[in-house]
Amino acid sequence: MNKAANIAGVFFGLLFVVFGLNFFLKFIPMPPGPPEGSPPALFMAAMFPTGYLAFVKVIEIVGGVLVATPRTRNFGLLALGPIVVNILAFQVFLAKGAGLLDPPVVLVTALSLFLLWCERKSFLALLRKPTAQPATKGLAVDATATAV
Repeated sequence: MNKAANIAGVFFGLLFVVFGLNFFLKFIPMPPGPPEGSPPALFMAAMFPTGYLAFVKVIEIVGGVLVATPRTRNFGLLALGPIVVNILAFQVFLAKGAGLLDPPVVLVTALSLFLLWCERKSFLALLRKPTAQPATKGLAVDATATAV
């Protein structure tokens, strides 16, 4: 499973790095936008000129690099998780499910869920209640001391 997680992590990270860089470098042609006046068009009209989408794309690039590296994969998943949820929310609520089964959306969702499943023990540790530590901090215990 570790080998599969590494391959999935590299591919998932590469997807976000490539599409994040494409926003700035424009090396992949963009498909035509949504019809003018539609909810997706209004949403994108707010995202582009404000610089918010540029910020999201920088997070995608950084998160993609982090996910592709096994040692920092969990940090990358934490950075990209909200972006994946937003992609799904956009498809469900604004596009009314029209692009929900598009291959990139399905691939990003499947890879993120697979990686989350592979790293579930690490993320479940965030939900566990912290255990109480014994109050021995600052107290010196002398093993050679005898009771009087």
